[in-house]
Amino acid sequence: MNNELNSYRAGFIGIIGRPNVGKSTLNNALLGHKLSIVSKKAQTTRHRIKGVLTRKDAQFIFVDTPGFQLKYLNPLNRMMNRIVSQELLEVDLIIHVIDSARWLEEDSRLLEIIPRSKKVILILNKIDLLKDKSELLPFISKLTNIYPYDSIVPVSALKKHNIDALLNEIASHLPLQRKIFDDDYLTDRSTSFFISEFLREKIFRFVGNEVPYECTTLVEKWEEKLNILHLSVCVIVGSSNHRAILIGHRGENLKRIAIAARLDIEKFLEKKVYLNVYIKVKKKWLNDKNSLISFGYE
Repeated sequence: MNNELNSYRAGFIGIIGRPNVGKSTLNNALLGHKLSIVSKKAQTTRHRIKGVLTRKDAQFIFVDTPGFQLKYLNPLNRMMNRIVSQELLEVDLIIHVIDSARWLEEDSRLLEIIPRSKKVILILNKIDLLKDKSELLPFISKLTNIYPYDSIVPVSALKKHNIDALLNEIASHLPLQRKIFDDDYLTDRSTSFFISEFLREKIFRFVGNEVPYECTTLVEKWEEKLNILHLSVCVIVGSSNHRAILIGHRGENLKRIAIAARLDIEKFLEKKVYLNVYIKVKKKWLNDKNSLISFGYE
């Protein structure tokens, strides 16, 4: 028993990367279940989300963070950048996720905010999309000259290729210590948070242009009746035009979004759900710090 305690590893792992490299998909793959919402559109993740995986030999506390934004710096993006910078100081290990096909200037800029004292694993994600696998080794060789990574691991988060090997590599870099959380602890976020996020994910999926980036979602009512959970979720948008786009012709857009979100919520909660979605217009909320705080942004 003492030997097991002496060899047990546990720690916080920060997942960072530029927008749209698959950080949230990787987080879900590592945890073995969906915790972070995903979208093909960049900058889907807005919050810091802790997810816990406990094994016999190690406990992993993954911290999914927003994509570090250098291009559009409104108050919300500045808040998200602060989240990333803060997490880099607090975690035990950093996972830097990039696209396996290319290294961009944004990747280099992100290296500038990584504390040199931290261990860093580079993840080459989306290897399933590489047409010529022979290009991978020369690319890895090039990356070793860019930054002194502790290791470099190619994966496909979407296909779950090499995820177990990555977990073992991560475990080897975690501190030797007891479990930080109980075995049944899964996340630091509330059920209401995930309900609102599932709805926001579907807005990203079904609505184009700038609308998903200029809306947020809040659970405003939660009541259980006759084994059915009745939920009212508000979508806040910045203009009447965005409201009209979300609703769509004869309400078809909003109906499609709500149905898809309800199915995910029912799967997540393992119970029947009645979901009411409505829309409020709050102009310039993205540029109002008090509004951001009231909507749950840090």
